[in-house]
Amino acid sequence: MPDSLDTLQSLTSLTFDNASSALEQGLEAIRTGQTRFDLRNVQAVDSAAVSVMLSWQRAAQEAGGELELVNLPTNLKNLTKLYGVCSLVSSALSPADCGGEAHAVIASDLQHH
Repeated sequence: MPDSLDTLQSLTSLTFDNASSALEQGLEAIRTGQTRFDLRNVQAVDSAAVSVMLSWQRAAQEAGGELELVNLPTNLKNLTKLYGVCSLVSSALSPADCGGEAHAVIASDLQHH
């Protein structure tokens, strides 16, 4: 079992420019059994961040685990709220953090596009 070292704390941005490398870094961490990603150092985000985080969650679920994304900066939380995927991205966020979105409806819509 891997230790609690978070290999993603080095991420300072999660944007289109580094989405592919961040995705691979996270997928490798998941393959090694890491289940907790601390995103406190992420300062710059764009819509690619949401896609990357959802891909990480999907990979963790397919591996039989649940990924915990913690310490999401405010700009990243706001982006997940904007896209209506806040609680899908991180179960650590409370319904109040997520603005009470109807994520099941949105997730269903996303699957059909």
